[in-house]
Order: sequence, then structure tokens, then C-alpha cells
Amino acid sequence: MADKIILYHTGFSEIRVPDVHMGRKNADFGQGFYLSSDLSFSKRWARVRKGMDTYINTYELDTAGLSVRRLGCDEEWFEYIFGNRNGRPDTMAGIDVIIGPIANDIIFDLYGITTSGYLTAAQSLQILSAGPEYTQVVLKTDQAAAALKFLSSEILDERDIRAERELVQREEEAYQEEFARMLLETDGGIHTI
Repeated sequence: MADKIILYHTGFSEIRVPDVHMGRKNADFGQGFYLSSDLSFSKRWARVRKGMDTYINTYELDTAGLSVRRLGCDEEWFEYIFGNRNGRPDTMAGIDVIIGPIANDIIFDLYGITTSGYLTAAQSLQILSAGPEYTQVVLKTDQAAAALKFLSSEILDERDIRAERELVQREEEAYQEEFARMLLETDGGIHTI
């Protein structure tokens, strides 16, 4: 992995100095500052809020000297996000940077089924592994935040945000069709709900 990564964060303010302690502890990768290396996805994540501008902040992260953990869409990843969502101690709290897939139920509405207890871990992982895979980069420590250099910010146009949200809507519809197909499969084991 190259030592320097360009990253993006979308929100309602310009954030020059992120606070890794502000995020929710029950987020998928635990408490930290969440970014993406995918500019297109970052724009799709943008929202419109009345009376507020929407910013896309651009950063450079120098990972030299940081502990970086890469996760794939596998059992370890699922157990980690499931544990964090359910308030268990963060098993990777000492890692500076975690890079891994965003759980698709965060992006697309799956009606809470993946963490409802109705599915086994294997069934939930199968559902979360379907569809597009987007990557998140989470800064978990002050050391990681100090290695993040603010480059610029841009205010996104409301029309562009709405167009990006339409793309997400189409992706969500396709994903939910796949989700429904998986639930109805007779050979995948998910039909046992």
C-alpha cells in the first residue's frame, strides 16, 4: 500500500481538523472519523439540509508509521461490525486506520434484517456481500488524525446532490431485488427465515 492516500468526507461543514472521538461507538468500524477513497461514492453520500451548504472535504492521509488494518467482506469483517453495532468492546480500538467495505445495509434500506437476529451470521454476510462494494477508511486514533492533511473543500450544488441521490436510488432498487431473490432461494439457506 502506498504511504499516501487521497480521501474524501462529505458533510455540512468544512472540517480541517477531524475529531476521532466524535463519532458513534456503535458505528460499523467503531468510533472514529469516516472517509472514503472513492470521490464518486462520497458525492453519492451527500445530503441536502435546508439552510445549510453541503461540503466535500479532500484530504491526504500519510499512513507511514501508522498501524493500518485492511478488512475484506468476510467473517472477520462481519463479526467486527456486528460486535460494534451491538455495543461490544471494540476489538480493533488500538489500530490507527481501518480500511474495509461499507456494509450495504448502511447504504441501502434492508429493513434491519441483517442485525435482527432472524438470520444467522452466514446468512447476513451473504446478504451484505451482494451488490456493489464501497470502501470506507476510518481514522480511529489521534495519531491517525494528525497524519491527515486537509487539502480543500468544495460546496456541492444541490442539483448535483439530487442527481447523485437518484443514482443511489437506482442502485438501492437493484440491490433490494437481489436481496429479495436471496431470501427466496431454495438452495442458499436464507429461505429458512
